[in-house]
Amino acid sequence: MDATEKRPNKKERAKERREKRHQEISRLRTIPYSDHERWWSAETIAVVTGANRGIGFEIARQLATHGLTVILTSRDTTAGEEATKALQEGGLKVIFHQLDILEHESIDSFCAWVKEKYGGIDILVNNAGISYNTGSENSVEFAEKVINTNYFGTKNMTKALLPLMRPSPEGARIVMVSSRLGRLNGRRNRIADVALRQKLEDVELLTEDLIDATMNKFLEEVKDGSWISGGWPQNNTDYSLSKLAVNAYTRLMGRVVSERGDGENIYINCCCPGWVKTAMTGWAGLTSPEEGADTAVWLALLQDKSVNGKFFAERREINF
Repeated sequence: MDATEKRPNKKERAKERREKRHQEISRLRTIPYSDHERWWSAETIAVVTGANRGIGFEIARQLATHGLTVILTSRDTTAGEEATKALQEGGLKVIFHQLDILEHESIDSFCAWVKEKYGGIDILVNNAGISYNTGSENSVEFAEKVINTNYFGTKNMTKALLPLMRPSPEGARIVMVSSRLGRLNGRRNRIADVALRQKLEDVELLTEDLIDATMNKFLEEVKDGSWISGGWPQNNTDYSLSKLAVNAYTRLMGRVVSERGDGENIYINCCCPGWVKTAMTGWAGLTSPEEGADTAVWLALLQDKSVNGKFFAERREINF
């Protein structure tokens, strides 16, 4: 090496690795699925929540491009209808239905419609979510809405649709769009309470009550102002915790659905789309919506039945 040349620093090396992986993902997306890999058909029903824009829209588009029937849902009817029309004009089989995962009545109405029209579904992509922080901001002003939407709403949606997951030899799929910010043992953004982390980490002892109680404790501390000294993540706190809960619930449900009998198999996994250029990130992300949607679509269509209760980013398994 010439003495005037500089070795790439850690940040530059990470950027190079990221760009190389993005190129690889882009290449993989150009490779069509073989007949052997295609377990789905035009009659396969996929539901994508929060799909009127951003990552959700792109997930719906990619799934429909692969030949599935996609139910695009949105809290906003006008936005959802416009998004659906745009995809339909491209020749894709996409149907719209209004859905607000914060409202039990809306979830019940949606499930009743699905049951009447299709009898059930084969794929659920839980994408709907919100965040009120961008950049270095870390306000918890809307913490209750963030937790209720990203975790409790997602959980309620999953529970409501579980009975409608159609039995088949191939099994049904549930994909949770989550975030690395919700990792239990991330180096910079984790819960300080080691005992609590260990409880949430032990999948054999993990319970829904424990996850709920953790979120409710945080919200109580937000209300009384003690959350800063409570040992919670200090970066995108409410969003990070909501996704931590989604990740934990995915691991829990992975264990639960693994106990189902043959022909009733369901495979549930979560994924991080990366920091995507969408309205949620203030268009400041590093990744395109096409790239951000890729792993969720890949998991939804994955033939490998050993993949269950796991966490992925860029088509690779990562630690919770």
